[in-house]
Amino acid sequence: MKDTDLVAFLQWATPRLQLRWPGFRKVRRQVGHRIERRRAELGLADVTAYRRWLDEHEEEWAVLDDLCRVTISRFGRDHGVWAALAADVLPRLAYEATDAGRRSVRAWSAGCGAGEEPYTLAIAWAIEVAPRWPELALEVIATDVDEHQLGRASRARYPSAAMRELPEAWRRAAFIRVDDEQLLRDEFRRVVRFTHRDVRGEPPEGTFDLVLCRNLAFTYFAEDVQRAVAATSRAALRPGGVLVVGMHEQLPEEVPGFMPVARCLYLATSD
Repeated sequence: MKDTDLVAFLQWATPRLQLRWPGFRKVRRQVGHRIERRRAELGLADVTAYRRWLDEHEEEWAVLDDLCRVTISRFGRDHGVWAALAADVLPRLAYEATDAGRRSVRAWSAGCGAGEEPYTLAIAWAIEVAPRWPELALEVIATDVDEHQLGRASRARYPSAAMRELPEAWRRAAFIRVDDEQLLRDEFRRVVRFTHRDVRGEPPEGTFDLVLCRNLAFTYFAEDVQRAVAATSRAALRPGGVLVVGMHEQLPEEVPGFMPVARCLYLATSD
């Protein structure tokens, strides 16, 4: 498929899917390869024929929605965000949980992919926070709509390239080499529980101190869906909890219940 044809197709299709074409601009080839495979499966001549197929087969839109998932992730992605979490956010949440008599800090990783984000959180906590609050546990609920990605997360085996942004001390502490891959040690895996869930639906049960929704809703979804996801995140957070978005993301204007405190970080307010 020519790039111009792919661009035109995505500009046509994304509004119907409540997605934002600009979010796909730099990563569109991943989506384009999937659309090409689907077109071939259906025996269609070109992307124009696939567009007609969508017009004639309503159920195909759900298939296309699945094809538009972007699965790019790495351990420690956006180093500055993880540095702020380890140095400031997680210690504050630990202090507040202890002061309130709670026995754990609870986090939700929304759109967790193959587990790189929630496992990075588990590593950061174990190395940077747990030694100061040994009586306090971390509980991470990690959700994604992609069953294949969740399967990869449960295996916790990754190519070395997936952790090129992870601090070297964290990598040495958390992984062992198995064949040509890196296997996450059990003590970092057991604090994370994976479950199938679409971020556009209901949040996991319970109240959270931290919600990570990075490089997903606030990049790829249309504004009304972004606002719905922000409202869901706020409902899941206790007052004083923190929402983390991607390095190049921000909440839509005038979203209630949040106050920006730093780049990528929003404090859940009590109003």
